[in-house]
Amino acid sequence: MFRQILVPTDFSKKHINPLETATDLAKKYKSTIHLLHVVEIIPNTTFTEYKNFYNNLEKKAQKQMSLLMSSYQGKFVQILPHISYGNRVQEILKFIKEHKIDLIIMNSHKVELENPIHSWGTISYKVALLSESPVMLVK
Repeated sequence: MFRQILVPTDFSKKHINPLETATDLAKKYKSTIHLLHVVEIIPNTTFTEYKNFYNNLEKKAQKQMSLLMSSYQGKFVQILPHISYGNRVQEILKFIKEHKIDLIIMNSHKVELENPIHSWGTISYKVALLSESPVMLVK
């Protein structure tokens, strides 16, 4: 059912629950988990203007990715690391199409009833609205 599962991450603790959920599903369906980190490009600049800065961010992301993945060794799931550059929402949506993702699992938060517009502007809600694939929001 879900052969290709995407878990976008910024390496914060809130992204542990989506990865745990993906791991449980991957075991059941023999799925591949794609762990994606997007390095956000500074608006109105080019990659080459800050190439050294972005290369350092990528090296740091690779270390964090390896550390995060190491805690899932021996759990009988395949986790593939991916790092890309650009706008997070756009890069996630592009990745979904390019890798034929069947399910996206992302962290979410409680919508503030006093200020719902602010809560709905998050990356997870934007991806949920714009993705052609199903999105599971985990709290």
